[in-house]
Amino acid sequence: MKISVIGGGYVGLISASGLAECGHDVTIIEIDADKVDMINNAQPPIFEYNLKELLNKYVGKSLIASTSYESIAESEVSLICVGTPSLPDGSADISYILSAAQQIGDMRKTQSNFHVVTVKSTVPPGTTKNFVLPAVLKQSEKQHGQIGFAVNPEFLREGRALEDFLHPDRIVIGSEDNKSGEIIEKMYSGLDAPVLRTHLTAAEMIKYTSNALLATKISFANEIGNICKTLSVDVYDVMKGVGMDHRLSPHFLNAGCGFGGSCFPKDVSALASIAKDIGEEPHLLNAVLQVNKNQPLKMISLLEAKTGNLSQKKIAVLGLAFKDFTDDIRESRAITIIQSLLRKGAIVSAYDPMANENMKEIFPEIIYCTNARSALIDADGCLVVTEWPEFSDLNEEFHVMKRQIIIDGRRILQKGIAEGICW
Repeated sequence: MKISVIGGGYVGLISASGLAECGHDVTIIEIDADKVDMINNAQPPIFEYNLKELLNKYVGKSLIASTSYESIAESEVSLICVGTPSLPDGSADISYILSAAQQIGDMRKTQSNFHVVTVKSTVPPGTTKNFVLPAVLKQSEKQHGQIGFAVNPEFLREGRALEDFLHPDRIVIGSEDNKSGEIIEKMYSGLDAPVLRTHLTAAEMIKYTSNALLATKISFANEIGNICKTLSVDVYDVMKGVGMDHRLSPHFLNAGCGFGGSCFPKDVSALASIAKDIGEEPHLLNAVLQVNKNQPLKMISLLEAKTGNLSQKKIAVLGLAFKDFTDDIRESRAITIIQSLLRKGAIVSAYDPMANENMKEIFPEIIYCTNARSALIDADGCLVVTEWPEFSDLNEEFHVMKRQIIIDGRRILQKGIAEGICW
């Protein structure tokens, strides 16, 4: 199949690479010319395991990037993979979605072959039916049935996204008509996964609900962890027992300093905003967000309880990415922590295996180090924020600190070295 992917960001690039691996001819449409050049030179603009290998394998053969929408004219499917950032009120900004829809419609004006416009971005329920569909039809001057519409949400974990794309838990396809759904299902015919076919809006809601439930499990585990700490109970023992229940599973029950990234905070906020707009009070969703907002600050409270006033004290922050195996710092708990440390007058030294450069754009004034030991030299305290495996091997490195006060936010350090945020 010939497929056009609109957006060369995280979802678009992973999806395009995965579809090339599935045997399709894929064109990535991206407005950033520098990013287009990088992709066409097989240089991934983001870090993702095995991505460079796939680009080397397919770029210039069955995978290319372009700033032009011209490929839409010949492709059978277009996947909209642009961003839906949060607006100040927490709702999702769909302006990039609408712009892509209009551009697709414009390129389909003179084409007669059937084409399926597919929204892969995470969008508020009703977006495809109420906004994308009419925008494409109006711009293309086509009627219902001449262009198909589908929703195909992604369920990708950063750092493991290509694995998730090629070995998915499920493939969800919402479609306006059976023909469109069949074409999208055919697009994934080489993958071994159960397929759920549903309506457009239900598919959009599945994505939001999945992320909201996972975020809820994390905040629940963190709140239980806070209670356990006061009771001198190991929350990891508790959650191990809870997770053995086949109805619950152990996944996303690890207590720590909270969730970040490009999906959970944004999507839970958007779903809460949608609920309020239709007259429902999202008590549970609001609580999930509030627990997550407060959780990293508990590391600061523990640190202050041991060091006293933080003014002019050197604090090492280990881990800046929102999770391991990525350089993505979006909504990272490290941002909240560093902001608080700077407000209190602390001197911050930081290290992350991949995210130093990205964090420099937010905090150019702090000290960035090339390894954990350098960040720890003469530090009055240390906060471990990201679960990088290399941190689990740290031991003697802490001896270079002025005071060995270490707060572990991810249960990554060896037992007895640090105090846990909620264990």
